[in-house]
Amino acid sequence: MSGIPLETLPEQPELKRVMGPGLLLLFIVGDILGTGIYALTGQVAKEVGGVVWLPFLVAFAVALLTALSYLELVTKYPRAAGAALYTHKAFGIHFLTFLVAFAVMSSGITSASTASRAFAANFSTAFGFDFGGYGVTFIAIAFISLVAAVNFRGVGESVKLNVLLTTVELTGLLIIIGIGFWAIAGGQGDVSRVWTFQPSGDRGVLWSVIAATTLAFFAMVGFEDSVNMAEECKAPSRIFPKVLLGGLVITGGIYVLVAISAITLVSAAELGEGETPLLKVVQAGAPNFPIGIFGIITMFAVANSALINMMMASRLIYGMSREQVLPEMLGKVHAARRTPYVAIGFTTLLAVALIMFAGGVPALGGTTALLLLCVFAAVNIAVLVLRRDSVGHAHFKAPVIAPVLGSITCIFLAGPWTGRDPVQYLIAAFLLGLGIVLWFVTVGIMRVSGQTA
Repeated sequence: MSGIPLETLPEQPELKRVMGPGLLLLFIVGDILGTGIYALTGQVAKEVGGVVWLPFLVAFAVALLTALSYLELVTKYPRAAGAALYTHKAFGIHFLTFLVAFAVMSSGITSASTASRAFAANFSTAFGFDFGGYGVTFIAIAFISLVAAVNFRGVGESVKLNVLLTTVELTGLLIIIGIGFWAIAGGQGDVSRVWTFQPSGDRGVLWSVIAATTLAFFAMVGFEDSVNMAEECKAPSRIFPKVLLGGLVITGGIYVLVAISAITLVSAAELGEGETPLLKVVQAGAPNFPIGIFGIITMFAVANSALINMMMASRLIYGMSREQVLPEMLGKVHAARRTPYVAIGFTTLLAVALIMFAGGVPALGGTTALLLLCVFAAVNIAVLVLRRDSVGHAHFKAPVIAPVLGSITCIFLAGPWTGRDPVQYLIAAFLLGLGIVLWFVTVGIMRVSGQTA
């Protein structure tokens, strides 16, 4: 893509660098933890039965391969825009860059929409209300609007709220682990379930694990969002490797322990019913624990997922505008708040549309994972292409085998042979179709304004 030189673009305020290693670790842990483990544990159990922990472990291994590729690229090019920036540098094809940017943005918005609907469902359960379908949708829209307001207020405020919400959601998962292991020590539950395969339908063990991994992968995504915050981190090339890998190991370990606790106390069939599986674990292992309090903790957890994903989506739009892949207007930064306010408004409107029309938690969560698997495959290939591009500072370098295996596994898990629900492909196709339409609009706007694609 050719475009007008960056130095001729109107001056915009820089994003505020407020995130050190501690805040970045909390951002990563808070983004990975949340909606996936709180809402989809039961769906994973439906596929494999008692070995519900195994798909989370496989998903962790797949995520780790791609995380190594992201680490090389974010330390090499420590700028906002993430995967789209890397694809643009590797291939230089405006249309491909735009689609990757739109896919990542869409994945963040589908994830936030998933969290919003899960928030509304847990709100209804925690307070014993039956709002019906329209009521849940209204609560979800009101919630995502509140997230937008916090996002606009500023990254400092957003990150501080993230610290609070991450602490709460981590506490909730530690409660689940504590209840499970206390029950095991007291002779409650059935530990033998942990090693019991109960494959879904006639798929057999291998394909059931693969199908469950495509669901569990949604719980492991989130690490990629952090690279879009590179311009708001202090010394990103230095701090990212240890922080990102540390965050993945922490969350992967927590997920395995939560899965073991859950299946020990609640059967796979019961876990698979409804949208609040971990509430059932609390009721089974600690019947005297106030269920309303854990419902509120769950709400906080999914709220954190929504906040972080909307922050990521808006920063990605901002970053790609600055890279001249999106219209200049979307890169505008509010003079007082120093936040990308036009991008925040744009991504919020898309999230509202998905909440209203795209379906429930499993469909939106699965679509998030599907979009990201495709993006991850592109990023892993981009790493290999960009090995010939040298930069003037030290950076992390991934073993060559990591991007090779990462691209293969991501392409495999995105395929229909995994047993993925066809509705996820429909939602993804609609979103990418919208992206193609917007690409033509973007090219037209850029040409009229003097930019060329």
